[in-house]
Amino acid sequence: MKVLRNGQDSALLYCVTPPDEKQRAGIYNFLKNKYGYIANLEIIHNESLINGFVLVVGNEVYDWSARGRIGQLKESLNSTASGSSKDDIISLLREKVESFELSSAGREIGTVVSTGDGIAEIAGLKEATYGEIILFDSGVKGMIQELNRDSVGCILFENDGVVMEGSQVICTGKVAGVPVGSAFLGRVVNALGAPIDGLGDITSDDYRMIESPAPGIIDRKPISEPLDTGLLVIDSMFPIGRGQRELIIGDRQTGKTSIALDTIINQKGKDVICVYVAVGQKASSVAHTVEMLRRYDALKYTIVVNASASESASMQYLAPYAGCAFAEYFMYRGADVLIVYDDLSKHAVAYRAISLLLGRSPGREAYPGDVFYLHSRLLERSARLSDELGGGSMTALPIVETQAGDVSAYIPTNIISITDGQIFLESDLFFSGQRPAVNIGLSVSRVGGAAQTQAMKSAAGAVRLDLAQYREMEVFTQFAGDLDDAAREQLNYGQGLMYLLRQPQYSAMTLYEQVITLICGVNRVMIKIPPSKIKSFQKELLNHFMNAHPDICGEIETGNAISEEKRSRIIEIAKEFLESVSEHYIS
Repeated sequence: MKVLRNGQDSALLYCVTPPDEKQRAGIYNFLKNKYGYIANLEIIHNESLINGFVLVVGNEVYDWSARGRIGQLKESLNSTASGSSKDDIISLLREKVESFELSSAGREIGTVVSTGDGIAEIAGLKEATYGEIILFDSGVKGMIQELNRDSVGCILFENDGVVMEGSQVICTGKVAGVPVGSAFLGRVVNALGAPIDGLGDITSDDYRMIESPAPGIIDRKPISEPLDTGLLVIDSMFPIGRGQRELIIGDRQTGKTSIALDTIINQKGKDVICVYVAVGQKASSVAHTVEMLRRYDALKYTIVVNASASESASMQYLAPYAGCAFAEYFMYRGADVLIVYDDLSKHAVAYRAISLLLGRSPGREAYPGDVFYLHSRLLERSARLSDELGGGSMTALPIVETQAGDVSAYIPTNIISITDGQIFLESDLFFSGQRPAVNIGLSVSRVGGAAQTQAMKSAAGAVRLDLAQYREMEVFTQFAGDLDDAAREQLNYGQGLMYLLRQPQYSAMTLYEQVITLICGVNRVMIKIPPSKIKSFQKELLNHFMNAHPDICGEIETGNAISEEKRSRIIEIAKEFLESVSEHYIS
């Protein structure tokens, strides 16, 4: 007996009814034509096939069973009938059945060598590729993440309790992806795009790979349009442009998520689609975030992708890429998209766990050598597309948690070098009541004034420089004795500016409110008001402008530069209003 080319000297035939002599001759003829040799044929009874048979030759499987045909038919329907009506699906089903032809599709079949902790090692998949989706005989799916000489390593998407040693695996020839579409807006989904909010199934419009190449240089255009956060401290000094990647970094419980949430809420009515990706968060925290989005009517234009701390490292690893696929769907259709990754430090930890379980060599802080590429290939997909590609944009706000304010740690330095700036939140400022607790000295936007309206640019002026001088003087005065009048006035001015930059959560400011506040602050209109009363005066002043001078507010909202005449008029009105209420604010 000669052996087959794949090293097997027999073939296995799984069937419900044993083949007759004519069918057996046809199978032997197929083996001879396919492999050049005639094999022994072992017949195994299997009722689950319904009818037909499955032929297994070494690592290759040929499925001519009813179960296999149903699976092919279902896959065909899923790929072509998305969004179709019931009648359309019935018509399509009839067409598929009538035109169905049996075909032999050879696929490699592998065997699970070991499994555990959401990882499986598989032998026999010699033709497998990195990132390919594989299917276990239990119905569980996985994705190949490690290619070795004699085996492959994969991560599992579902419960690994039903995947055991000896389980059979086949390659699908597909890469991981998620269903996408406008119906996902207002919904909470997992890293595979499946709804987890209990509101039923979601009809998809398309299917996108979770990993796709970033737009090239020719496909991009410069960032010049602002994405307003509604936060005075950010919009005035660290403006974010549409298509930019601005890192939010700081210790635990310093308000990082609050800034991202305020930014999402501020996009209401501005034609910006939002995607919030929660990685490794507590389920209660994500539920609170979703409730806040719903309460402020922001959930209807937001997709929440959640891979909570209770889920496997594999799902946490996939979540940011799935969220990016949702964002790309809208970006390539000309929409402006804001995506928040909360947070990438937990994402890196999940990837480290996967890499160590796969047997990869650890590097600095036990992270694998490609951890930089992990985040660079994700964040580089954010861009402002050229007009030829529709002019859409994806703005990324990745969040990273530091330990004791250490921005020189491995993951923070990696992401700082990838992004276009960072907003650094300081614990001392947060606990002193300065919220948002933005450190003016360590925060920066590398896009700068290019993403700022002319009105904001002319109003902000030298406010950042003034605050830097105040911080220096504040440190110096801790060791100095008596202060002269000029130094005391400078301290009062700086302290007043810091109070003006305080802003409660869920209280976004419009452009005219920010511009008027900055003009009055920089020109020392409120320097005689005690710091504790500045916020209440600011609120009354802005109400006065809106009620008594709506023409000025409307002109500022156009975003055009503020002329000197207009600036002088705003200052004059503010001083007159302060004089009218001076008994309440000036002692």
